Amino acid sequence: MKAFLVANVALIIIAFGVNLALDNAGFSSANMTSDSNVRLGD
Repeated sequence: MKAFLVANVALIIIAFGVNLALDNAGFSSANMTSDSNVRLGD
């Protein structure tokens, strides 16, 4: 059970870190799926 909980915590940390890395690199879904004809909120 301890290994399962550690794996879940690691998964959450990795997912959060990758999300931050991709947002900082400009690969957010808003940036990738929009063009000049789409108005996104500021």
